[in-house]
Amino acid sequence: MSNITLQMRGVSRVFGTDEMDTYALRGINLEIYRGDFVSICGPSGCGKSTLLSILGLLDMPTTGSYSIEGADVSKLSLSKAAYLRNEKFGFIFQSFNLIDELSVFDNVALPLRYRREPVTDIEQRVTRCLQKVDMSHRMRHRPNQLSGGQQQRVAIARALVGNPVVLLVDEPTGNLDSRTGDAVMDMLMHLNSEGTTICMVTHDARYADMASRKLHLLDGKMLDEHAPVAQELRA
Repeated sequence: MSNITLQMRGVSRVFGTDEMDTYALRGINLEIYRGDFVSICGPSGCGKSTLLSILGLLDMPTTGSYSIEGADVSKLSLSKAAYLRNEKFGFIFQSFNLIDELSVFDNVALPLRYRREPVTDIEQRVTRCLQKVDMSHRMRHRPNQLSGGQQQRVAIARALVGNPVVLLVDEPTGNLDSRTGDAVMDMLMHLNSEGTTICMVTHDARYADMASRKLHLLDGKMLDEHAPVAQELRA
């Protein structure tokens, strides 16, 4: 059985208007293996967020193929993409994306309720994930009663609760001070050491270097993984 979890071949993403086409991605070839911790870095506007959106089925490629565990998902309907997204991925965002009207417990439970999992299973799995990120003592609080670091821990628990194939992480430390950011990165590295596959977009070179693989985008193109980093990426 192949260890390739996510695979792109010749993926481009074009945003078109009546006057011109803009290429956000150009001919991306990418393989992410089970157990990888991949960081994707590059200057603003290079296509990092677009790439992460396509990986997480929030967007579709204009051309090329994209496979998850060997199954081509390049042409899915919106409803099938939403179902597979919930089954295969956990998302961690810079802005946390928690719902202030819901408790910590209910925020973490959302992916399982979307799947209509049994109530007893939801209670056990949410509690277990909150314990893993050391937030079970806050499960009845609301997000606006938590610090930024605590909110990101809750977001990590929500991403984990559905047993995702891959964690997709978008600038996880962008809204945090350096000490709290370091703690979040330590948690991600620990999860990876336990076998969780992680793909992370970050502008922070120090955090990018913590990953087991470091990929660079420039002008929508993937640079060779083993090539020297272009000067533009260091600016």
